[in-house]
Amino acid sequence: MENNENQKYVEIGKRIKEARDQEGLTQSELGSRLGYKSPTFMSLIEDGKRKVRIDDLEKIAEMLHRDLNYFLQGEMTSAPTVKMALRSDKSLNQDDIKTIESVIEALMRGKDTKDGRDRRSTK
Repeated sequence: MENNENQKYVEIGKRIKEARDQEGLTQSELGSRLGYKSPTFMSLIEDGKRKVRIDDLEKIAEMLHRDLNYFLQGEMTSAPTVKMALRSDKSLNQDDIKTIESVIEALMRGKDTKDGRDRRSTK
């Protein structure tokens, strides 16, 4: 049982490394964003030698634009959201992303959730 559990953490670590590499982040950068001072933290997780906490895995999923299921089972269960797509666009800075997200949220608030029709004034 212990060996099977350890293997799960090895697989999760491999997926974290793969996603981190695809996002162009170093172990040090990702670890720092999680609040850790040493890149050793990420190295141990990626090697499966340290168990990743679920709250850290949730943060990693958000930072690396994956859903949690990708890390747990190796597959995405949902299409990337607009927010995920925006965050992966390297040409946009954080202010651009926040501005676009707030415009999207304002547009969504203006739509009727029952039938999806625009309820904003067209004057």
